[in-house]
Amino acid sequence: MGERIRSAVKRLAHAVALLVVAPMIASFYFRGWLVGRRRALSASTQLLALVPGLTGQYLRRAFLGCVLAHCDRTCAIEFGSIFSDPDARIDAGAYVGPYSHIGLAHIERDALLGAGVHVPSGPMTHGFADVTRPIREQPGTPSLVTIGAGAWVGSGAIVMADVGCGTIVAAGAVVTRPLPEWVIAGGVPATVLRSRIAASIAQ
Repeated sequence: MGERIRSAVKRLAHAVALLVVAPMIASFYFRGWLVGRRRALSASTQLLALVPGLTGQYLRRAFLGCVLAHCDRTCAIEFGSIFSDPDARIDAGAYVGPYSHIGLAHIERDALLGAGVHVPSGPMTHGFADVTRPIREQPGTPSLVTIGAGAWVGSGAIVMADVGCGTIVAAGAVVTRPLPEWVIAGGVPATVLRSRIAASIAQ
C-alpha cells in the first residue's frame, strides 16, 4: 500500500513539474528555431540548474524529458548540471552529479556520474586543421559518447570516449580512448588499471 501511495505522489509531482516548465519548453522550441537547439538548450538548462533540492530534480527531469532524445523519469540530474546537445539520452536510474556538463552523450541505465564530470561531444568538438582561421570558426565533428550501464565515473573526470558497462573511471581521469567493460581505469590519459571481474574472482 505504501509503495502505491509513493508511486502516485511521484506521478503527481511529475505532472506538476511539467505544468511549471511548460512555458520553458515552449520557449526552448521557439528559441531553437531562432538560434539553434543546442544554444537554446544550454540557456534553458543553465537556468534550471539553479533550482536546488528535490524540486530542482523534478523540474529538470520534466523539462529534459520533453527536449532531449530521451530522459527517463527515474534518473537524477543534480544542481548546477548543464546540457548542450538535445540528442543526449539519459536512461533509467542514471545519476548526473552536481556541476556536470553533458554534450552528445548516452548515459545508460544505472550509470553514475560524480560531481563536475564533463562529457563533451567527443574529442573533436572544434576543428583546428586550418591555422589561418580562428578555431572558433572551424566546424567540429561531434560524436556520441556512451557511458555504459552500471558504470561509475568519478568526480572531475573528463570523458571523450565510450566507457564500457560496469567500468569505474577514477576521479580526475581523462578518457581519450574507449574503455572496455568491467575494468577500473584512471590517469591522464586514462588507462586500464585492473579488471573488476578478476578482482571479484580472487576474493
